[in-house]
Amino acid sequence: MSKKQLNKVLIASLVGSSIEWFDYFLYGTVAALVFNQVFFVNEDPTVGLLLAYASFALAFFIRPFGGIIFSHIGDRIGRKKTLVITLSLMGIATIGMGLLPTYQAIGIWAPILLITLRLIQGLGIGGEWGGALLLAVEYAPKEKRGLFGSVPQMGITIGMMLGTLALSIISLLPEDSFMTWGWRVPFLLSALLVVFGLWIRKGIDETPSFKAVQERGEIPKLPIVTTLKTHWREVLIAIGAKVVETAPFYIFSTFIVSYATTNLDYSRTATLNAVMIATIVTTILIPIMGSLSDKVGRKVLYIYGSVAMMLFAFPYFWMIHQGSVTLLVIATIIGLGIIWAPITAVLGTMFSEIFSAEVRYTGISLGYQVGAAVAGGTAPLVATALLAKFNDSYIPVALYIMFTAVVSLIAILAVKDRHNQDLDES
Repeated sequence: MSKKQLNKVLIASLVGSSIEWFDYFLYGTVAALVFNQVFFVNEDPTVGLLLAYASFALAFFIRPFGGIIFSHIGDRIGRKKTLVITLSLMGIATIGMGLLPTYQAIGIWAPILLITLRLIQGLGIGGEWGGALLLAVEYAPKEKRGLFGSVPQMGITIGMMLGTLALSIISLLPEDSFMTWGWRVPFLLSALLVVFGLWIRKGIDETPSFKAVQERGEIPKLPIVTTLKTHWREVLIAIGAKVVETAPFYIFSTFIVSYATTNLDYSRTATLNAVMIATIVTTILIPIMGSLSDKVGRKVLYIYGSVAMMLFAFPYFWMIHQGSVTLLVIATIIGLGIIWAPITAVLGTMFSEIFSAEVRYTGISLGYQVGAAVAGGTAPLVATALLAKFNDSYIPVALYIMFTAVVSLIAILAVKDRHNQDLDES
């Protein structure tokens, strides 16, 4: 395959992934700032925030179903067709959120409709991640598979960066304007991004791995059944490994927005800027770490990240409690960039390497999305509940971060590093 075609594959993988995560994270950030006041109205602000985070968590629990549905299509019909469907679903749901009437306008139907659209988002992202990743990994040369696999992972931070940037700009509006219509603008603008993403993906062919499975006549009738029958150990490993990649991420990027502004008196702008600066650093580091994994292996970087996450849990909270915006920025850069970047950079490639081609879409999606449901969506909810239970003490939240690292360390020890082997080598 020519270099030009490979670059087009990477762009298609990155653009679609970035749009999906932009839509997804936009909800998480706005949930902390707006939805507790305009959709989940309650006399107790903490209850309103918990309800908003619960709606954020709901999509994580629907994501495994999206993963099963769309990975079934991906393993039977092809990666490309699946990616068009998932991107369209996400776009429709996100634009719909921007048009929704508030609780004050239509009462209980407002949160019901919002949750319905959030569930549609969850179905879309459940199928999107695996397809975007395999588009990159299954085309990659063996010696660059770690780099290629890290590119769609950049979509996570680029999506979050775009969402944070959009809200930082909109936050400059007067409070009344922001709460009335300003927060809706980024949701509506995502329509332009979706059209661009669909156009980019139009000219991409099926991956070599899927074509080879087709030619051998080995496409499974029910990929989910075959996966659980022949690769159940790998699914469990992926679920466990995912925990440290997902829960701390949502602590550092989503929970911190409400915690720093409500509990520590940081301004909303300062907090969003800290997350955005850290996200830029992380985005730069992800492909560097992916490329490094082609030399030293995926497992080494994952173990480093998990151990570092465990050691950083308490220093992180100490730093942000000093009341210094500079320390808030540094703490967020260390958490997301120095520690989380190597974990997320190699996660997708490592997952791809432990599943065979005929069930690879289903296997990686199941492991990733179940792990995300168990640890990711609940992270801001768990952290907020722990604060409420223990009189705003951050100690239980820090212990929770450490626990996620231990779980993933145990899982990752069972992985055989295959960075020097062909992807479809038996």
